[in-house]
Amino acid sequence: MGKVSVSAVTLMGNKHRQRGVPCEDASKAVTDNGVSVVCIADGAGGKNYTHARYGAECVVNTITKLLTEHFDAIYNENREAAVKSLILASLHVGFADLMSEHKLDSIERLSCTMLFCAVKDRRVLVGHIGDGLICKVTPSAVVPITMPQNGEDSSHTYFVTANHAADYLRLIKMTTDDCHAICLMTDGVQDSVYNENSGLIKPVMVKLANTLAAGREEAEKSLNNVISEFIVGSSNNSDDASFGVLYFEDTQSVAADKLPNECDEFPRSDDSFKKLQELLLPDVKRARQIIVDAASNAPVEVPTNREAIANSAGASKQASEVDNKLDSNNFRYVNKYTMIALYSIIVILLVLLICLFVTFKRS
Repeated sequence: MGKVSVSAVTLMGNKHRQRGVPCEDASKAVTDNGVSVVCIADGAGGKNYTHARYGAECVVNTITKLLTEHFDAIYNENREAAVKSLILASLHVGFADLMSEHKLDSIERLSCTMLFCAVKDRRVLVGHIGDGLICKVTPSAVVPITMPQNGEDSSHTYFVTANHAADYLRLIKMTTDDCHAICLMTDGVQDSVYNENSGLIKPVMVKLANTLAAGREEAEKSLNNVISEFIVGSSNNSDDASFGVLYFEDTQSVAADKLPNECDEFPRSDDSFKKLQELLLPDVKRARQIIVDAASNAPVEVPTNREAIANSAGASKQASEVDNKLDSNNFRYVNKYTMIALYSIIVILLVLLICLFVTFKRS
């Protein structure tokens, strides 16, 4: 694989400019230790999210540092839940410092989305929580990697500060094969270039990605100009806009004029995840009962050393110690008939030992 060039820009939207509100997006592009990372974040809007811009800055700084320093450990870990927990824990460390610095009463004040892509050799790690879009430019098309993640409607999304953020954090491992560029954008750009009803990404994405062919400095000038004029400047109510690119040099790009500008919308359906859950619930309950019943009736092999104990005069005491040891190791007699039979044998052995002991004393 050839050299990877990275770039990221953030522009304030007219909505914030007119209201005198600071830009709440943040972006960062870094190459270090053989790892190239782009991370962008969109601070939550609303009166409850008073310090969201600081949360967004914390996210891009934390993630780029984490992935440039520990890419191998994270990429090679197969337990996805553990990786998600580590990423979120790293963010919480930074959030805690911000809460102390700004004397915040809740971590929700720092709420923001997160999108990142990290590349080392041919390995690619993508992460995304919330709205925004990550897509891939290939020699034949522009395809989504992760799509916007909205709640009840397009104005609701999910944040890294949520109680169950790990449930919404999407992690994707892939390789650079068939990649010309990977583009990341917050919803301030996404809304202008992506049709969620059809999954179509506009051909302009190819041109935005290819600005990096001229180098990072020239690319960021071009990106700022294009986004400022055609995206932020297209509406008095435009949102903050962040855009990042990982560009793979010496790779083939699709021609923008060969891509469609329109596409049929996805067929509509009244099927829903909630309906699916309700449909499966009776079968799941039945299956669970079968599994529980099978486990409760299955005999468990219990290792014992009672033959050795039978040869000792202190049989009763040692038998008790063995019972305690079995209990401490969580051995259990699942079948009640097995328990009755086992303890019957123990009682018989003890009676025989007592008889033998009495007979020996008399002789």
